[in-house]
Amino acid sequence: ELLSMDDAGLFLLLPTACREFQARRIRRHPANDISGQLLQHGVLFNCDLVDFTPVTLRITGTWERPEALNWINTDEPVHLRLSRGEQLIFSGTFDILSLHPDGRRCSFVLQQHQDNFHRFRPKAYRNERKELVPSPNIVFDHPLIGKRVNLKMGDLSGTGFSVEENEGESLLLPGMMIPGVKISFAQGLTLDCLAQVLSRNVTGEKGEERTARCGCAILEMEIRDHVKLLSILHQAADCNAYVSTEVDLDDLWDFFFQTGFIYPGKYAYFQANKKRIKETYARLYNENPHIARHFIYLNRGTILGHLAMVRFYQNSWLIHHHAARKSASVKAGLAVLEQVGQYLNELESFPFAHLRYVFCYYRPDNKFPARVFGGFASQHADQKSCSLDLFAYSHYRPEGEEPPWPEPWALSPSSDFDLTELGRFYRHVSGGLMIDAFDLYPGAAGSSEVNDDYRDLGFHKEIYLYSLRRGGALKAFFLVNRTDAGFNMAELTNCVTVIVIDEETPPELVVLSLRQVSRHYQGDGMPVLTFPHAYVEEKGLPHEKSYLLWTLDMHHSDHFLQYCDGLFKGHAKGR
Repeated sequence: ELLSMDDAGLFLLLPTACREFQARRIRRHPANDISGQLLQHGVLFNCDLVDFTPVTLRITGTWERPEALNWINTDEPVHLRLSRGEQLIFSGTFDILSLHPDGRRCSFVLQQHQDNFHRFRPKAYRNERKELVPSPNIVFDHPLIGKRVNLKMGDLSGTGFSVEENEGESLLLPGMMIPGVKISFAQGLTLDCLAQVLSRNVTGEKGEERTARCGCAILEMEIRDHVKLLSILHQAADCNAYVSTEVDLDDLWDFFFQTGFIYPGKYAYFQANKKRIKETYARLYNENPHIARHFIYLNRGTILGHLAMVRFYQNSWLIHHHAARKSASVKAGLAVLEQVGQYLNELESFPFAHLRYVFCYYRPDNKFPARVFGGFASQHADQKSCSLDLFAYSHYRPEGEEPPWPEPWALSPSSDFDLTELGRFYRHVSGGLMIDAFDLYPGAAGSSEVNDDYRDLGFHKEIYLYSLRRGGALKAFFLVNRTDAGFNMAELTNCVTVIVIDEETPPELVVLSLRQVSRHYQGDGMPVLTFPHAYVEEKGLPHEKSYLLWTLDMHHSDHFLQYCDGLFKGHAKGR
């Protein structure tokens, strides 16, 4: 019964017996077979999850040592781990709202300490999330309640997505792992992934129905599914940009001829190996193996720009075959390069991508890569994060009878000690990234994992490491790479890399060593890259051209992508 009321409040007369009702803003959801561990400064409490909201939750359990309850400081945060069987679902920090002991049993009501956090290191350069039309749904079995959930996706990128829930019925707890998420597009296309909720932000005015917008990170996804996802996103950004799409090989060859990628000197080699090379490219471009990617700018059925990548070492990808038709001006060449930048930015955080380093070779007099890759390396001026190394390029062809091997020189497979010496030399003369990117360090050198992947996919890849010694002292190192013919059109994946450690090494011993390792190759001539470039010039060794090896540590990709962004915008204004 109302007794009185004013702007400060009201007075009511209540009956003797009353019942209290709480109208919760967010519905509590009962948990289904979820065990947990609550920890605080060395105190451990095994428990079960009773119910939860995305903001608070209730746990209950039995103390093995009742006196440990007195060690819990309710003013300090606690850490909670929730699991279903052996699968960890959640781990996070909470504040204690209330604690209710009952003999050896006790229940806690906890409030999450934070509702936004970073799964990966912050990046200044982030790809734009796309709102697709029609928008896909995410479908999953909620790990805490076992209920099937179907939510409309807000926006999407290659690393994550957002969804919206009604605040009163919201189910997504920041920090929660969501296994078995299906990103469902129209017409039955479904991509599977493991996701984690990273943020929850509530929007709307008081008194109206409010919305909880949750940001989720993609943690794991089958590599082929991820390529499909990025293909959709690149198409949404530019309808002419394609990622690893099927290609008519005749059109591709025509493109390479017209852009000068296959020049007269190379044409004879391609003609002699035409069948094998076409078979290689058919598998690379139409079977979409996980070791290779290609990016194409296609307009009205005509290839205007092209760039490809292959995983060549354990955690390193080679960027190659960058070309564009002159009739397409600079736009197509920039478009595929920008595609690759976005692609690398999306993949850098995923372990399945094996992407720690990217590298490429280019001629110093080639203006476009010199401006993009060389320009950044010069501006960045840090060999430890982006390095440039100059190599002399030549073809070795054994001539005449093989001379006797002189004493006390020896050429034999490299040891870990040799690789340690190689690393010291390279750090001294360059300080760059080649040793790490090429797996030329003890314990990693000659790893067969990448080679096995190539073989399983029907490709050929072998690595051999040799050391030239004089009386036990390392004088030169030989990295022998063998791949299918035409895998790289300049044969830079099918060549010998020579690193001369001692500048006093007689050039005839280097040539004699090349004769020995040339037995791994067939055909007319073996491509050779020699470092340092100065050694070739000082000793008067023949060489046809020079190549710069550009290597980027993807932990510093922000700087490179920002540089490219400014460069591309500058070209766009110039047009």
